[in-house]
Amino acid sequence: MTVSKKDLNKISDYLWEIPRSYRSDMRVPARIYATGKMLDDIGRDRSLEQLINVTTLPGIQKNALVMPDAHEGYGFPIGGVAVTHYPDGVISPGGIGYDINCGVRLLKSNLYYEDARNYLSQLADELYKTIPSGVGRGGKLKLNSRELDEVLAGGVGWAVKKGYGEKEDMEHIESSGSLPEARPETVFKHAKNRGRDQLGTLGAGNHFLEIDRVDEIFDEDCAKAFGLYLNQIVILIHTGSRGLGHQVATDYIRIMNKAMPKYKISVPDRELVCVPFKSPEGQDYFSAMAAAANFAWTNRQLITWGIRKSWKKVLGNPGGELSILYDVAHNIAKIEEHTIMKHETCNTKQKLIVHRKGATRAFPEQPVIIPGSMGTASYVLVGTHTAMQETFGSTCHGAGRAMSRHAAKRSVDAGKLKRELEKKGIYVQAGSIRGLAEEAPQAYKDIDEVVNVVHNVGIALKVAKLRPLVVIKG
Repeated sequence: MTVSKKDLNKISDYLWEIPRSYRSDMRVPARIYATGKMLDDIGRDRSLEQLINVTTLPGIQKNALVMPDAHEGYGFPIGGVAVTHYPDGVISPGGIGYDINCGVRLLKSNLYYEDARNYLSQLADELYKTIPSGVGRGGKLKLNSRELDEVLAGGVGWAVKKGYGEKEDMEHIESSGSLPEARPETVFKHAKNRGRDQLGTLGAGNHFLEIDRVDEIFDEDCAKAFGLYLNQIVILIHTGSRGLGHQVATDYIRIMNKAMPKYKISVPDRELVCVPFKSPEGQDYFSAMAAAANFAWTNRQLITWGIRKSWKKVLGNPGGELSILYDVAHNIAKIEEHTIMKHETCNTKQKLIVHRKGATRAFPEQPVIIPGSMGTASYVLVGTHTAMQETFGSTCHGAGRAMSRHAAKRSVDAGKLKRELEKKGIYVQAGSIRGLAEEAPQAYKDIDEVVNVVHNVGIALKVAKLRPLVVIKG
């Protein structure tokens, strides 16, 4: 059954709803944040069908949501948000994704663009040498079994104890860079082996490291509170849990596929595997996912350590220190308290299992970091009370793909793209020229349009716009 615009109820210029009556197995409505034009684009892949499938999950509450950067994913659409009842609802790996705790971190410098412009090429070279990137690429740090378990259990706290950061860093990371539910023994040997040498590495795909300048300020007071100002040099890190997180997802999707009949759960799409959260399989997956999330936060911490070393080497003392604005996940499941309207006169706050798959937490006054496509722009926003009421404290996570990687490879001349970026004053360091084509700006939606939607509905408000100066990719 293909979803068309006539099947949707228009709630506002930026919000649409597929009612429960659309399909007999839907337990809640489905909501889409998009303009009319974006909705047409979203309808070209299986995103809306996947969103409707999400509404069938046992224990799902209120509605299933998708953000304006939506595109087709594994089970859930990317850009999807869904909450299930705690502890009686299900947990679904498709609602987190293969790259567990893929996320972004923004580092702030004290330098203006004019102070740093003559050092950008040297910085690009030094960062590319210092931060390993590329498919399967490992780093210099090789963990033994005890050390790896300590990372999985402790997250960024482990890195700080080992001298890879300061305690203050943890104050500017979602969940202080560690989920306490992590149990290293729930991460299988093959997953651990894949991650043993990958701390401090970017990986490939859409992961990147960028040096940006603050190009525009939208909210002076909030920017000042965040320590952001016009023409400031900042550094953006986008990566996740690498091979370890991917293997955790693979392992538990297989386990859940076998376990679902035992719990009499059937789903409309085999990719939407799930089990009761409180089941042994559900608890083990949640603990393994938390461990992979801790690994990802530690990975971004080790990358930060490498960036700080490179920064000091190139700029010396005049470069000053790099501090963390914030680090936020956009592929994760967490236990949070949210208000659910039981009926017109009764709102109740309750614990829920919040799945965010290509969606960013956007709690009130929290920095929200939205990376754009290579060569365009990224944004810093701030979370709102509206997000708490409407989207379980969630917003978009990036531009969102408009073209598959295969299509991008076919249609984009990577060498020409690199030259065009350099003409715009953007230094590019990439391990694979062909890989650049997959991440070309034209392969993504318009980041300005995506951000304007979430700003206009009030689930995250614009604070600053960032323009890339250096792009480093695997």
